[in-house]
Amino acid sequence: DLEYRLDPKTKELPHLRNPDILVGENDLTALSYLHEPAVLHNLRVRFIDSKLIYTYCGIVLVAINPYEQLPIYGEDIINAYSGQNMGDMDPHIFAVAEEAYKQMARDERNQSIIVSGESGAGKTVSAKYAMRYFATVSGSASEANVEEKVLASNPIMESIGNAKTTRNDNSSRFGKYIEIGFDKRYRIIGANMRTYLLEKSRVVFQAEEERNYHIFYQLCASAKLPEFNMLRLGNANNFNYTKQGGSPMIEGVDDAKEMAHTRQACTLLGISDSYQMGIFRILAGILHLGNVGFTSRDSDSCTIPPKHEPLSIFCDLMGVDYDEMCHWLCHRKLATATETYIKPISKLQATNARDALAKHIYAKLFNWIVDHVNQALHSAVKQHSFIGVLDIYGFETFEINSFEQFCINYANEKLQQQFNMHVFKLEQEEYMKEQIPWTLIDFYDNQPCINLIESKLGILDLLDEECKMPKGTDDTWAQKLYNTHLNKCALFEKPRLSNKAFIIQHFADKVEYQCEGFLEKNKDTVFEEQIKVLKSSKFKMLPELFQDDEKAISPTSATSSGRTPLTRTPSKPTKGRPGQMAKEHKKTVGHQFRNSLHLLMETLNATTPHYVRCIKPNDFKFPFTFDEKRAVQQLRACGVLETIRISAAGFPSRWTYQEFFSRYRVLMKQKDVLSDRKQTCKNVLEKLILDKDKYQFGKTKIFFRAGQVAYLEKLRADKLRAACIRIQKTIRGWLLRKKYLRMRKAAITVQRYVRGHQARCYAKFLRRTKAATIIQKYWRMYTVRRRYKIRRTATIVLQSYLRGYLARNRYRKILREHKAVIIQKWVRGWLARTYYKRSMHAIIYLQCCFRRMMAKRELKKLKIEARSVERYKKLHIGMENKIMQLQRKVDEQNKDYKCLMEKLTNLEGIYNTETEKLRSDLERLQLSEEEARIATGRVLSLQEEIAKLRKDLEQTQSEKKSIEERADRYKQETEQLVSDLKEENSLLKQEKEALNHLIVEQAKEMTETMEKKLVEETKQLELDLNDERLRYQNLLNEFSRLEERYDDLKEEMTLMVNVPKPGHKRTDSTHSSNESEYTFSSEIAETEDIPSRTEEPSEKKVPLDMSLFLKLQKRVTELEQEKQVMQDELDRKEEQVLRSKAKEEERPQIRGAELEYESLKRQELESENKKLKNELNELRKALSEKSAPEMTAPGAPAYRVLMEQLTSVSEELDVRKEEVLILRSQLVSQKEAIQPKDDKNTMTDSTILLEDVQKMKDKGEIAQAYIGLKETNRLLESQLQSQKRSHENEAEALRGEIQSLKEENNRQQQLLAQNLQLPPEARIEASLQHEITRLTNENLDLMEQLEKQDKTVRKLKKQLKVFAKKIGELEVGQMENISPGQIIDEPIRPVNIPRKEKDFQGMLEYKKEDEQKLVKNLILELKPRGVAVNLIPGLPAYILFMCVRHADYLNDDQKVRSLLTSTINSIKKVLKKRGDDFETVSFWLSNTCRFLHCLKQYSGEEGFMKHNTSRQNEHCLTNFDLAEYRQVLSDLAIQIYQQLVRVLENILQPMIVSGMLEHETIQGVSGVKPTGLRKRTSSIADEGTYTLDSILRQLNSFHSVMCQHGMDPELIKQVVKQMFYIVGAVTLNNLLLRKDMCSWSKGMQIRYNVSQLEEWLRDKNLMNSGAKETLEPLIQAAQLLQVKKKTDDDAEAICSMCNALTTAQIVKVLNLYTPVNEFEERVSVSFIRTIQMRLRDRKDSPQLLMDAKHIFPVTFPFNPSSLALETIQIPASLGLGFISRV
Repeated sequence: DLEYRLDPKTKELPHLRNPDILVGENDLTALSYLHEPAVLHNLRVRFIDSKLIYTYCGIVLVAINPYEQLPIYGEDIINAYSGQNMGDMDPHIFAVAEEAYKQMARDERNQSIIVSGESGAGKTVSAKYAMRYFATVSGSASEANVEEKVLASNPIMESIGNAKTTRNDNSSRFGKYIEIGFDKRYRIIGANMRTYLLEKSRVVFQAEEERNYHIFYQLCASAKLPEFNMLRLGNANNFNYTKQGGSPMIEGVDDAKEMAHTRQACTLLGISDSYQMGIFRILAGILHLGNVGFTSRDSDSCTIPPKHEPLSIFCDLMGVDYDEMCHWLCHRKLATATETYIKPISKLQATNARDALAKHIYAKLFNWIVDHVNQALHSAVKQHSFIGVLDIYGFETFEINSFEQFCINYANEKLQQQFNMHVFKLEQEEYMKEQIPWTLIDFYDNQPCINLIESKLGILDLLDEECKMPKGTDDTWAQKLYNTHLNKCALFEKPRLSNKAFIIQHFADKVEYQCEGFLEKNKDTVFEEQIKVLKSSKFKMLPELFQDDEKAISPTSATSSGRTPLTRTPSKPTKGRPGQMAKEHKKTVGHQFRNSLHLLMETLNATTPHYVRCIKPNDFKFPFTFDEKRAVQQLRACGVLETIRISAAGFPSRWTYQEFFSRYRVLMKQKDVLSDRKQTCKNVLEKLILDKDKYQFGKTKIFFRAGQVAYLEKLRADKLRAACIRIQKTIRGWLLRKKYLRMRKAAITVQRYVRGHQARCYAKFLRRTKAATIIQKYWRMYTVRRRYKIRRTATIVLQSYLRGYLARNRYRKILREHKAVIIQKWVRGWLARTYYKRSMHAIIYLQCCFRRMMAKRELKKLKIEARSVERYKKLHIGMENKIMQLQRKVDEQNKDYKCLMEKLTNLEGIYNTETEKLRSDLERLQLSEEEARIATGRVLSLQEEIAKLRKDLEQTQSEKKSIEERADRYKQETEQLVSDLKEENSLLKQEKEALNHLIVEQAKEMTETMEKKLVEETKQLELDLNDERLRYQNLLNEFSRLEERYDDLKEEMTLMVNVPKPGHKRTDSTHSSNESEYTFSSEIAETEDIPSRTEEPSEKKVPLDMSLFLKLQKRVTELEQEKQVMQDELDRKEEQVLRSKAKEEERPQIRGAELEYESLKRQELESENKKLKNELNELRKALSEKSAPEMTAPGAPAYRVLMEQLTSVSEELDVRKEEVLILRSQLVSQKEAIQPKDDKNTMTDSTILLEDVQKMKDKGEIAQAYIGLKETNRLLESQLQSQKRSHENEAEALRGEIQSLKEENNRQQQLLAQNLQLPPEARIEASLQHEITRLTNENLDLMEQLEKQDKTVRKLKKQLKVFAKKIGELEVGQMENISPGQIIDEPIRPVNIPRKEKDFQGMLEYKKEDEQKLVKNLILELKPRGVAVNLIPGLPAYILFMCVRHADYLNDDQKVRSLLTSTINSIKKVLKKRGDDFETVSFWLSNTCRFLHCLKQYSGEEGFMKHNTSRQNEHCLTNFDLAEYRQVLSDLAIQIYQQLVRVLENILQPMIVSGMLEHETIQGVSGVKPTGLRKRTSSIADEGTYTLDSILRQLNSFHSVMCQHGMDPELIKQVVKQMFYIVGAVTLNNLLLRKDMCSWSKGMQIRYNVSQLEEWLRDKNLMNSGAKETLEPLIQAAQLLQVKKKTDDDAEAICSMCNALTTAQIVKVLNLYTPVNEFEERVSVSFIRTIQMRLRDRKDSPQLLMDAKHIFPVTFPFNPSSLALETIQIPASLGLGFISRV
């Protein structure tokens, strides 16, 4: 905490500090606490932290010199401030200049801008920028470029009037007041300059580290130029007048270049080269004069060395005599009453006289240059008003103050008095305007100080009086001052330690003046003889400088202008003019200065002043370094703190009721809010501030005394803080509850998982324990089992061996027993078989013997039985059965036999195979035995060989060992070598890989480098192309501007030559007729608009079926033409009928046979007509039957149109029938009239005809009439036959049409079937599309019918006139005067030959004399609105091209050239006349591009022909190459595009700032700035009536108009991109110039607005147009306002995010960032420095603002048309009936 020590005497508390949110305000008077510390702190924060050099202090603009160049004075900044109110933008010198310019135009009152400050504070630069602003925003009223001349006067005046001082490198050493004159249109017409108190002493003396006037050093730096050789100059250190300061160079300034600028400015101001060389001769002469040295002869005389080079050079340059000048430099002439004598002067006096002469010459030259500058700036046009810019020295106080400081401070006293009165007056006016009680404010009045200086017996009066005294000195003058004013005037004091000085208490500070030199400087004397020598110069320019005051001094200089007459030439008074000479002597420097100051004050009082106070922040010229003490001194000196004090004494803080309500709504309760904002504010204030003296209620504002706003801000902050605490409490509680619940849930989850983990661990432990037990069990079992198995195995082995042994023994025993048993068996078997064989043999032998005996016995019995018959019978009976049985047995046996045979066969096969097998085995065994025998032999031989081999093996083994040893050694060596090779190989591989990697990287780098280089080169080429295209288009724009200027001058010259006489001005008849025709056509167009507008939404939804439309249009047009032909035939027939009637009245009797023959012919023709009519009815019936089922189909309108045409044709046939009947009745009546009178069957009018016939006396007339009638009949017959043929042709055509309609019907049925197969949604969509097409066609039909009706009405009117004329002719009996010869010689009317339908070639034919009419109807008087809605897009372009095609077809180059030239000139004329209408410009841009595309498409070039159809390629131009005209049209399209962009800009410009920045799209987000940005009371704030919706509606309007006009989609994208660039650039520029807009909430508003614009682009399918990219700087600026701005990471994020913004823009936004509420934080200076450090390597433009006037180069991509030229129809509404299709 800081402690503040109270003053023990005063016990004053420290000043209260403003809230942090008020620090850095634009206006110092907006601070709640107004005192010096608050003001100083606010200026310091703005200057050091925000780098803002301008600050308002009420009506004063405080400008702090930054001592470095800032990018805030470009033309883009001027355009940004132009037209803005003073309080709407950040403080700037341009805002003051705009306020002065606006008040001059609004109040019709002259203005003044008073720029004051110390030397080095930047006064001259501020005045220069103010004049540059006026020159830029106003322009000049003539071609003399007056604004350039006004600006060119600055380098001249700076070179001759500015010098380097210790405080400033370009310090103005004179005061000037420049009046810039304006005409009634507030354009600059001229200027006039007045100068004050030139510091002449600087010519001959400069202090340390200072320089003489710049012009001397510029001359020395340019001495080597050939034209300056005669001046004999050199280095500045060679001259006494330029080397005294010891600092001949200024860092960063090239004097040679500045000299070139000075000479260029002189040339621009009309100072010729000869005069310029004269000026430089005089200036060089002054330098050489300074080098003239004197040698003392004694104390009272001196001399110049003979042939002194500096003096001789001076005399040569000045053209004066050397001896005479040498003499008068060392002598002077004294004149008394009786005689004149010459007196030598001392060296000191001679030196002073030389310096006085140099000063005098320079002053005269200065005045001469100013006079010539004024002459160059003078205008012959009467000046309507002016703005004066006063660049005058500020209050000065040095260690030694002399006469110059006294005059300067005197002028500042006068200016301060005027300033105080003006401030007081404005405060009073504000209070009276708001109708609040006015209380007198006490402010410092410096009138006593002014009286001390200028009143009678004042300081100046006493000084002039002392100068008149013969022996007056500075000491005597000082004593007079002490005697007159010391102790009598509180403002005058005497220093304690000096008797040659005095002190004056000025309004800013006490200043001590040294009296030494006052009298000499006030007299400013120079020797008359030296002046006479100069006047006698041969150099013509020099005497001009020293003419008498009446001749040499212009009305704008010297006495009248306040410029000091810097010479006094005392001479002998003449007798006749003593009084005048005495009066001349009174005009001292002080007197002249006082008079000029009074004149200046009168001028300022007659104007509205604007104040700019320049502050010097430090004495060392360090950039952006703020010395508080020096700043406070200057703030006091320039009256800024006095302004603060006056404001603080009253009611400094002022709020409108709405602003107060918006800001302090939080302090109100709901019940306090009323509908009346004013009453609501009153009620709330009465509760919040109890002391009613602390505020006042005005009409529109609330006035607060100092500190009350801070109190309200404290209440608001407390309320918000309490609300924030409550919100924070609730939010924190909610957050902690959420955190607790989250932690509880997390703890439960953790517990669950921990418990689960523990349970799993326990289960795992149990499983492991169980597993260990099992493992132990099995391990123990395993060990026991293994041990058991070992023992068991050992036992078993023992048992096995034992049992084996026993078993083998038992086996051997059993084997022996078995072998013994076998032997026994075989022996016993052999014995048993032997015994059996003997027994068997014996038994068989006994059986055989017995059976033989028994068989013999049986044989005997059988022999006996066989002999008996019965025996045979018995045998026979049994034999049959036996035979049967035997037979069966035989069969069975046969079967068995067969089976056995099969078996036998099989067995034999088996046997044979076995036998073969055994035989083969036997053979094999034999072979093996043989082989075994052989092998045995071989084994023996092999054994022998083995023995040999063993010996060889042993020998080989020994050799092998030795070989192995050698092999081991070789192997080791080889392995060593291999390892070495492997290592070397690995190294080589590594090197290879490294090289390969290096090669790959290098190749990759080279590829990337080449790609980058290629991309960069491509980008560079694209940029160069765009730059070149932009440069070319800018040149076109400049050319069109110059062309328009030339046309304007031409018109002005015409008007000046043809000045109308006073009286009535007659309107040109052609003009009036044109106007009437235009009015009529506009009415027709409006009526035609009605049906089309109703169908506009449907046309937008579904595109028009152009093929159907063109087909119908073509057919309808053809039918109309046929109808027209038939109507013409009808007219001719009517005329023929009338003519035949007249002839028949005079016809004599003819034979009845011929009449009968004619009647029969007519009957035949009538029957033919009936047949045709029947055929047409049948066709119509068939057509209606065919088309009836499809009446709702999409093709139904075509059927209706055709039916209507058929009906009209049938009606025409009926008319023809009636005409034929009428003719027939007339012929019959003629026949009856020829018969005798007593015929009873005469008709009612036969008597009249008979009388007419009787009147015919000459029989020849009757014969001639008969012959004429006969010819007429033949003619009618031929016409009827031709009509018959035409009807037949038409019927045939209709049949073909019906056939095509049938095909169309079938196609439509197929489409209908396809639609029925579609899903319901698609079916509905298809039906809607068909319905829309049908409605469109009906609309076209209605339009065509309307056109037909109009044609019919006009035609009937014409026919009515013709018939009326014919009736009149018949009434006067004109036919009686026709002679027979005339009738005989009358030519026969040609027969009408019907024309077949032509195949149009897409050309339009017109006559040469109709060209102007064509251009007039198609371009000059065409209404874009009607054409765009009703006709094909680009129709005028198509028509013009078709006309060009016909001229090309005729090979008529003159016609082509004339038509194209007339077209281009007419388009330019239309755009010049209606160039501010967006629809007109858009329409002609679209048509110009279409015309250009047509010229390309049909040029015959292959690149364009490939897009065409074969039919379109047939239409290409054949004779002329129009490439040059294509370039001219392209240039014209570029000019139209630029004009379109300007129209867009003019329309959008007023909407952008209000809609994008000021309007709150999101209500309640943006807060009102605290202590509301106080605006100037003289400024009228524009009400922001535009919103974002207004901008979007305007964009929609632009887009719809361009689409209606058929503009190319790519061109629409370029226009939209340009529109969005304008929106983004203007918005960003205003954001960068308005501190109140740079806040977090405003960034949110901007981002929302930009998102709405992006949504609009998406809706229009224009996201790929590049328009979104143009908004990127604005988007990044909005993001920059919203992102966090504290840490280094934030700085890195900002640097990477804001790549579309320049470094200057990023730093500017960060400097301007202003918290709206105290809860937001400012951007620290260190953070901004971090950003600057990170962005220092970024190469971008130092320009702060975007160029809102920039126009992207436009391109016109080729867009061929698919429309066939032969299908285009010309509507009658265009009035182009004089052209015909070819």
